[in-house]
Amino acid sequence: MSERNKDKILQAYRIHRIDDEIRSGKYPNAAGLARLLEVSERTINRDFDVLRDFYNAPMEYSAEHRGWHYTEPNFFIKYIQINEGEFFSLALFDQLLLQYKNTPLEKQLKSIFRKIEGSLPENVSIDSRFLSGDITYIPDALAPIVTEVFDSVIDALKERRSIIFDYRPLQKTTFMERQLDPYHIICQRGNWYVIGNCHLKKEVRIFSLSRMKNIRQTDEFFEIPAGFNARDYIDRTMGVWLSSRTRHKVRLLFSAEIGTFAAEHIWHENQSVVRNDDGSVDVSFETTQLPEVKRWVLGQGSTVKVLEPQELVDEVTDEAKKLLEMYGREK
Repeated sequence: MSERNKDKILQAYRIHRIDDEIRSGKYPNAAGLARLLEVSERTINRDFDVLRDFYNAPMEYSAEHRGWHYTEPNFFIKYIQINEGEFFSLALFDQLLLQYKNTPLEKQLKSIFRKIEGSLPENVSIDSRFLSGDITYIPDALAPIVTEVFDSVIDALKERRSIIFDYRPLQKTTFMERQLDPYHIICQRGNWYVIGNCHLKKEVRIFSLSRMKNIRQTDEFFEIPAGFNARDYIDRTMGVWLSSRTRHKVRLLFSAEIGTFAAEHIWHENQSVVRNDDGSVDVSFETTQLPEVKRWVLGQGSTVKVLEPQELVDEVTDEAKKLLEMYGREK
């Protein structure tokens, strides 16, 4: 965010404070407002100019009260009240937008914020340690989504209209045509997915918007089944892998090497954490997303061991054997 835009945000805050003081009937003057807002009288006088010229405030100085008042009692500045913390969030908006890079929302959110910036008056300086270059944001790596795909899926969901598109599954390098009745849309860490009835498989499936193209709406309308509940297919903590609707109790043993990290981390909203005397940590929770747990466990190597369920123990063991064979052949 440029210094000019930071200045505009801070001035907008002062303008609204001045408006409050005038409407309260306190007859504030430049000297008193300068002390209240910790700026110079020259700055306050510039703010008065903005009130008159930009907001058309019916201001008049009262010699009797030695301060300003509105000649129209019902006048006020229409604005959304923003507290100090919210102003900080506005100032960091450009940085926070990084997590939506390469998605259709990036352009839309920037457009909205630029309109907010453009509606603010000008001038004045700002000196804040929160707006320096000392804060860095590292967003998740996101797959790009074609704007037409994003908009078409949203529209089809609202209109309850079936869509046809070309899709590339994770295990394939080519696209295949699919038809879907979109029931629900999910955003997981910036990646977007749609759940719905797949006409080819004749069952509920999940599709990634980043792997869809050539989307078009059909003239076919649908009704979402009364028994459909998106919560049956997703786990807010573990992810959106559509593997099973059966809940499993997962129990993981973290070695003492990463014991502190394991004990402090939120693995799941229903988790139970037990610290063992040897420094290891036992974490248990329930989830339907065993494939996602398996993927994560394999990524941690020997620092995490699956204790339950046996199904997951077997899958991790089989994968470990395949890795051993793969690397063993290279020797």
